[in-house]
Amino acid sequence: MSEEDCRALRSRRLVSKPLVTMDRDEVLRRSDGDRSLRTTSNGFMDLEHVINRKMELKRKAEVLKTELMKEVDIHFNEFVNNFIEESTALEASSASINCYPGNAEKDGHKARSKGAPHHGKIFVSRRSLLDELFEVNHFRTIYHMFIALLILFILSTVVVDCIDQGRLVLEFDLLFFAFGKFPIVFSTWICMFLSTLIIPYVLFSWWAQGYKTSSHRTIRSLFYGSLYLTFQMLGLGFCPAYIVVQHNLPPASRFIVILEQVRMIMKVHSFVRENIPRVLSFAKEKSIVPVPTVSQYLYFLFAPTLIYQDNYPRRRLFCHPLICGFMLQVLGCLFYAYYVFVRLCIPLFRNISKEPFSLRVLVLCIFNSILPGVLIFFLAFFAFLHCWLNAFAEMLRFADRMFYQDWWNSTSFANYYRTWNMVVHDWLYYYAYRDFLWFFGRRFKAAAMLSVFMVSAVVHEYALGICFGFFYPVMFILFAGFGMIFNFILHDRRRGPIWNVIMWTSLFLGQGVLLCLYSQEWYAHRHCSLNNVSYNPRKAK
Repeated sequence: MSEEDCRALRSRRLVSKPLVTMDRDEVLRRSDGDRSLRTTSNGFMDLEHVINRKMELKRKAEVLKTELMKEVDIHFNEFVNNFIEESTALEASSASINCYPGNAEKDGHKARSKGAPHHGKIFVSRRSLLDELFEVNHFRTIYHMFIALLILFILSTVVVDCIDQGRLVLEFDLLFFAFGKFPIVFSTWICMFLSTLIIPYVLFSWWAQGYKTSSHRTIRSLFYGSLYLTFQMLGLGFCPAYIVVQHNLPPASRFIVILEQVRMIMKVHSFVRENIPRVLSFAKEKSIVPVPTVSQYLYFLFAPTLIYQDNYPRRRLFCHPLICGFMLQVLGCLFYAYYVFVRLCIPLFRNISKEPFSLRVLVLCIFNSILPGVLIFFLAFFAFLHCWLNAFAEMLRFADRMFYQDWWNSTSFANYYRTWNMVVHDWLYYYAYRDFLWFFGRRFKAAAMLSVFMVSAVVHEYALGICFGFFYPVMFILFAGFGMIFNFILHDRRRGPIWNVIMWTSLFLGQGVLLCLYSQEWYAHRHCSLNNVSYNPRKAK
């Protein structure tokens, strides 16, 4: 036998072996199938059990499929958002001044002189993060837990009223006090809004339309700039604060006026800041100077963003039930905060105000204030940054709804400051941080960051000081002091779960300190009059 014949014989044997094993497996499977058929023929119970088992497995597979698709969608959205942010940063570093959409510029145009930095904020159509997370049952359950806690607060209030008063008491005195004198608030807001709508737009239009033909451009710019600054400082800065103090508005009413004052100041600055470089650029090219329309400016005043653009991504339709749902959730958060104050805060601080001050009392008060402080913190975030802004976005069909990011996963305070409130962060980044670097140079990044912290701390302390009616710089010290220190210590290089725990612990403790100290000062101003000149510390002992 030749060598080739031996090789062919070996290959046939090797091929025949797996075929034999396959035939044996097939025979065993057929025998098992015949056995199962025989068992099912004896009764229908086994067959029904198999069918039910298959249907149950099919349902589980469908559930796993939907959960897998949601997880993939969440990760894909995160990838798209990160990609957009990186592309925005790359474009911002090489792009020139914004061009007006009605007048196209040539490609490759470069600024001939040192101009203002191009603001690379790109708005895209995207949902809020909580809207995506609430589609997952695990996250939806956390929302249900907060609702259950609200129900318990209501039940405890009803039970205590029935025991103490012998009847159900539904007075809501705290809400009526906090939001008192609402007609003054509404009339003040109307005046603020109309002046913000008319005066800055008219001043900018007059300056822009006559800038190209003016022979004294510097004098013209200084004149209109001084009028604009006068309006910002007196019309939007001094007058609302004077009305709040003069009419002695209650705290919540003061918050409405002051927060709207700050919002309109920031929006007017963004409108002027974004359009002045455009006018200067078109004036150099001797083309028609672009001026935004009134409808564009009016839309920007109501849009849930502080960065002006002529056009934003819009959705085709808006959903009335969704708007009503967001507004009802805002109302629910308001009542939630009311019950937190009534059940957790007022009994605590009312009793503490009657005790002599000591370090032990202060420490216990801070730790007892952590729970209500954290609840109010969560309610403020959910009510304003999610529900309120999404409601206006839905009404205006505003498509970019990334008002916050996953700040709860932050392992550093630097990332927390960037992702907690994207609306304010964008304004501070483009108009405080980047403009500071453009004016003083990129060598002063630490000074630019320090200036941003100082501006934010001063505005926060100004709002709290006006709203509470006293100057007590706890927020300023925590924000500009400890907040800035933590920003450099807990930076972006800190990774791992332990740093997230440290961030949450510091955040909880800060909320307790704020609530405790401001509440004690509030009760001190109510019970210890500063006009009582007959007070003697020795007699008080």
